[in-house]
Order: sequence, then structure tokens, then C-alpha cells
Amino acid sequence: MSNIVRLIIACAVAAAGVAMCVFGIWGWGILVFFIGGLVLLTYFFNENMIIAQFYLRKEKMEKAEQWLNKITDYEKQLKKSQHGYFNLLLGLMESRKAPMKAEKYFKKALSLGMTMSHNIALAKLSLAGIAMAKRNKREAQMYLQEASKDDKNNLLADQIKMMKAQMAQMDKQVVRGGYRQF
Repeated sequence: MSNIVRLIIACAVAAAGVAMCVFGIWGWGILVFFIGGLVLLTYFFNENMIIAQFYLRKEKMEKAEQWLNKITDYEKQLKKSQHGYFNLLLGLMESRKAPMKAEKYFKKALSLGMTMSHNIALAKLSLAGIAMAKRNKREAQMYLQEASKDDKNNLLADQIKMMKAQMAQMDKQVVRGGYRQF
């Protein structure tokens, strides 16, 4: 459902609640007013994304993907501030199946912008992992440094340390002639 339609429905339901209160039907008026508030809340926080995030935390990828697929046109169905988070969720889903294909979603999420710094750090950390898989050490280091700067609450500190250790292992594996020793 389009966001404009959600706003119109929320305003109509809230107006009906106010009208009921004016005519003396206080119980039903307050209930209808709260329902209008819930509809208005879905304008700011899309229910499909909230449910998809819930299933991602429970690691039920199939159900999370089903809920994300219900958003057909994210530019119309989501508020502009949610576009980056939608692409971040798509990138996290895609990184489970095909990590190299998830790069475009993470880059798009960063370009669209996100308000929470730990989500920006997560996207950059994921891009660092993809760059390491491509054996692009310079790009991976850049993304790791940016991720550590954006991780203000140290939520991803362990993962960043682990990536740096893996990058150090990557240096040890490449020897003369470009062959690896195991």
C-alpha cells in the first residue's frame, strides 16, 4: 500500500474517532483514535520490514525473504529514510546465498543513507568482507577503517578484529609468484 494512502486512511480514521468523542461515544472514539494512530505508525515504520527484521534475528531466512518480497516498489511503499535500510536487509539476505551479488545492495544502502551509525558500520564491514573475498586488500582496509570509525558503541568490535586477523592471514598466504602455501 502506498504511503499516501496510509496517511489518508490514518487521517480519516482519526477524524472518525474525534467525531465519535464529540457525539459522546467516548469508548469507541478512543479505540478508533488508537487504531488511527497505529495506521499512522505504519507510515513511519513499514510493517513488512519490521517483521522481516524479526525473522532475520531469529535466523529464519525464508520467512524474512517472504516478508521483504511483499514490498514490491520500495520507493512508493517506504518513507525515504527507510530506503537505505531496505537495501541493507536485501544485502544481508543476498549475502547468505551469493556474497558477491550482495555488494550492490550494500553500496546502494550506503548511498541512500541510514541514520544509525552501527548499521552504516555493518554495511561497510560487509563490503570489507566482499573486498577480501575479491583479494582487494586496499579496498578492504579502507572499508574496515571506516567501519571502525562508524562503530561508535563497539557493537561490531569483535567482527572488525576478526576481519583484521583474516587480512593478516591473507598477507601470509601470498608468496613469490603469487602462489599460496598451506
